Amino acid sequence: MQILLFIIGLILFISLVIVHEWGHYWVAKRNGVKALEFGIGIPPRAWSKKLKSGVLFSLNWLPLGGFVRLKGENDEDARPHSFGAASLGAKSKIMLAGIGANLIVGLLMLTVLALIGMPKLIDKTYGAPQDQFTVASDTKIVERDLLVGEIQDGSPAQKAGLSGHDLILSIASGSDKRDASSAQTLHDATQAFAGKTVTIVYKHNGAVLSKSVTLRTAEEVQPTLKTDNPKGYLGIAPLELQIRRSTWSAPIVALGMTKQLTVLTMQGLGHAFAGLGSLLAGFISGNHEARQNGQAQASSQVGGPVAIGAAIWGYSSLGITFVLTIIAIISLLLAIFNILPIPALDGGRLFMLLFSRGLLHRPLNKQVEERVVATSMVLLLVLFVLITVVDVRRFL
Repeated sequence: MQILLFIIGLILFISLVIVHEWGHYWVAKRNGVKALEFGIGIPPRAWSKKLKSGVLFSLNWLPLGGFVRLKGENDEDARPHSFGAASLGAKSKIMLAGIGANLIVGLLMLTVLALIGMPKLIDKTYGAPQDQFTVASDTKIVERDLLVGEIQDGSPAQKAGLSGHDLILSIASGSDKRDASSAQTLHDATQAFAGKTVTIVYKHNGAVLSKSVTLRTAEEVQPTLKTDNPKGYLGIAPLELQIRRSTWSAPIVALGMTKQLTVLTMQGLGHAFAGLGSLLAGFISGNHEARQNGQAQASSQVGGPVAIGAAIWGYSSLGITFVLTIIAIISLLLAIFNILPIPALDGGRLFMLLFSRGLLHRPLNKQVEERVVATSMVLLLVLFVLITVVDVRRFL
């Protein structure tokens, strides 16, 4: 089941890119601008086919996004049906259309998820700066599960073969069976069964399994609780999972969560740039510790396709609602990322256009525009490679 949900997640992720580019294509067509190519991924081209509409559809080797190639994309082009010949308002709408498409998809998905049941993924208990947005008066917890997080070396959990992302269902000693749907109930049960051989029922990759394991005794656990390396009776750091449902407030939850993700993303980018600054300063000054700290801070805030794949794989073990939630969040993050004033992105192209037309009162010079965009694209590709290397080391 996990493999199937992982494949569905990847297909939905690729669909987000198609939705983004479709937004550009649809708005361009409605404003009289001709599209020449609709591409998934970044060239070099792997496969292409000319459609009946005359648009070339292509699949490209670098899985970094996609593009729509319009006729006369530079601002100085004045040919009929070219992007350059369109009005400033039409150009702005075309550039913002992909962002708008991802924003709409993300909001709709979050609204539907809030109605049918949305996982709580942003939790102060586990290090987030705030709890996931919700309307308290219209929120009902419909499901509560306990996930295995970190497993202590040499612990009963490790000896039993438990692994991260397993869902603990119950723990029993003889005929005394205890529910384990929260960290507190698990703690109470393991404390009550300290030193005894218990049967743990858990779900691994969708399959319900059971294992017998002997818990640590109170004599082993109690003396360690006030040390830097406390031990548990079972030896795991449990993560509570909640599925929460709303009714009339579902659209408000979607909007509130979108605002929350935007703020958290901007804060994360700020930390990443601060870490990058420390990395460069440490490199120039020869301060090895500053360089290492800066690298750790910067890399912890960003992720590429490998990180996305790892997230989809991890949440695939928890069910379809978790996969849909992470896809909705990625859709919103694509909108947020693309609005940034980086020349190779939609927001940067729009910023350059408005700067040239609004302040300089003339079209963008073709050579200047192409050089700025190309340089920005090269820098983004270099960053993409670096992030991919970091992700491979982190997850593989």
